[in-house]
Amino acid sequence: MVNYAKYIDHTALKPETTHKQIDKLLEEAKEYGFKSVCVNPYWVNHAAQSLKDTDVLVCTVIGFPLGANTSEVKAFETKDAIKNGAQEIDMVINIGAAKDGRFDIVEKDIKAVVEAANGTLVKVILETSLLTDEEIIETSKCSVRAGAQFVKTSTGFSTGGATVEAVRLMKSSIPAEMEVKASGGVRTLEDTKIMIEAGATIIGASAGVQIVQDALKL
Repeated sequence: MVNYAKYIDHTALKPETTHKQIDKLLEEAKEYGFKSVCVNPYWVNHAAQSLKDTDVLVCTVIGFPLGANTSEVKAFETKDAIKNGAQEIDMVINIGAAKDGRFDIVEKDIKAVVEAANGTLVKVILETSLLTDEEIIETSKCSVRAGAQFVKTSTGFSTGGATVEAVRLMKSSIPAEMEVKASGGVRTLEDTKIMIEAGATIIGASAGVQIVQDALKL
C-alpha cells in the first residue's frame, strides 16, 4: 500500500493563518506522519520546536509569493530560516526576469539561495501558470545549473496551480536525480495520484489530511 502521507508537504501559507491554525497543522503532521510542514518564515522556529522529536521536516518559503525580492534579501531570508530550524527551502524565482528572457538573472538568483542554504535542500518555485512551455523548460534548466534539488510548480497564490502538463515538462527538463514538487490546487487523492504518475515525488497541499484519510479507505 502506498504511504501517501510521505508524499505530502502539509501546508499553511495564507497570510491570515493564526497560531491556533499552525498548532493544528503541526498536530496533524505528527498524527499522520507527513513528510514535512510548509509554513511561512515567521512560524519556522515554533514548528521546529514542536516537531523536534518527530521525523516530520520543517519547510519554509523564500521570496514568497511574488519572487520579486532582490537576491540579497532572498539569501538573508534563507540563512535566517535555517538558523530558526528550517530543513527545506522553497524559493520563488524572479518571474519578471524569466518573462524578459533574462535567464542569466534567474539562474544567479537561484544560485544565491542555494549558496545561502549551504547544503539544505532547495526547491525552486517556477509559478508555471505565468510561464510559457519554453520558459518552464528554461527556468527548470536554470534550477539545475544553480544546484537546486527540486523544481516546484506553484505558490498557490497566482492564476493557477499544478497541471499534469507542467509537471511532465519540468520532469523532462531536469536530470533523473532531480525531483518535482506539484503544488497549487492538489486537493484530492485522485489529484495526488495523477501528479505522482506525471512525475511528481512531493505534493504540496493544505488538504493533506483529507487525501490521506481517503487513501486509508481504499
